[in-house]
Amino acid sequence: VQLQASGGGLVQAGNSLRLSCAASGRTFSGDAMGWSRQAPGKEREFVAGIGRGGITSYADSVKGRFFISRDKAKNTVYLQMNRLKPEDTAVYYCAAGASVYDQYAMDYWGKGTEVTVSS
Repeated sequence: VQLQASGGGLVQAGNSLRLSCAASGRTFSGDAMGWSRQAPGKEREFVAGIGRGGITSYADSVKGRFFISRDKAKNTVYLQMNRLKPEDTAVYYCAAGASVYDQYAMDYWGKGTEVTVSS
């Protein structure tokens, strides 16, 4: 089982990025999928999650700016990040598992993609 995140990069504050996470090895259509991030020197934190029925959950810090979606046919989850801020700089990890909002309930993790937001 593999989760491969992509789409990270260097972007100026105020701009947008779209992250993708393609899963392989098994289907996750019946699982929750989500994104967490880890900034330098900080703990990994939950960012967004989406349930098998489409219900979504967001960290307060990204509500209204980030949007999570999934394509079950492609076994892929996306994170549209708008109005990016320097404090969004982090390595972003995708995950799959049991919870829309609790990253510690996720069973599978990708390797991460780095996002750097310059001011």
